[in-house]
Amino acid sequence: MQLPTMATSYISDLAVSIDEADENQLISQGFKKINVNLNQGAGGNKIYLWYKNGSEQITRVQFSFNQAMAEGLSIAGFTKIEKNLNAGSGGDYIYLWFSRKSGDYHTPIVEIDVTDNPDGEAFKFTNSWEKSACDLNRKTGGNLIYAWVKREKQTYICDVSATDSYGSDTDYFLEGYIRVDEDTNRGANGAYVFIWYRQTTDPQLALTDLKISTNNDEYDSLQKQAYSIVSVDLNEGTGGNQVYLWYKKQGSNNPIQAMSLLLNLDAVPVYENAGIPVIKKSLNTGNNGRTEYLCFYRPNA
Repeated sequence: MQLPTMATSYISDLAVSIDEADENQLISQGFKKINVNLNQGAGGNKIYLWYKNGSEQITRVQFSFNQAMAEGLSIAGFTKIEKNLNAGSGGDYIYLWFSRKSGDYHTPIVEIDVTDNPDGEAFKFTNSWEKSACDLNRKTGGNLIYAWVKREKQTYICDVSATDSYGSDTDYFLEGYIRVDEDTNRGANGAYVFIWYRQTTDPQLALTDLKISTNNDEYDSLQKQAYSIVSVDLNEGTGGNQVYLWYKKQGSNNPIQAMSLLLNLDAVPVYENAGIPVIKKSLNTGNNGRTEYLCFYRPNA
């Protein structure tokens, strides 16, 4: 006799509380609380992320920290939670958005969580979780807080791109791309530049390596090694070095599962000790912006 299989429980709804009244209402509606204060170390309101499990399938979670970031999400049909994740702290106005769009490049989310320390980040990165690059305490001086999601099936990164303006955001979202929600030019007074990627459940279609070039010699070397370039300067408009992202799709049995940006330099050794490659070439090379490193994970890298 064949045993019945358990139905998959998806993340079906998300909410945010910014005060006790919100919390009581969400409890009455059956939401579950992630017990990490999104304003930790910053003062302000005690803010929490809440979720529901069910048959409806959320497939995308994104964040915005300015109005221009929000426009593409809105036009692409994302749902905005109208609660500022930095309420009372004086930081950026940060909002959470989600989508239930299905189809190619959209794999349902089955778990969501929040971290407030590098050890927790490294553990999740190596256990099939995806990190949002947006610090939910952005510009508050508080703890570095990040949201994470885990999907129904293992996914791999199959495409990568970048933008230096907001005009194509809607198209990217509709084409199944995920925006890495942190500006590669942070603090450098250049264009707002974002990295984007798409996912597949087929490891044979995955990227197998990522590199960064910060000068002409590195550019020429990667070109000779048959890497493909993402032709947007990640330092656009800053007056610093030209910085480019490069990738390969062949030559390795280790498909890349996840990628993100790392702005907490104290986390670099923690990530490396966990086997997470950190490309220690700042995306803000040659300017006065924040040091930002690209990191990614592939098994047995």
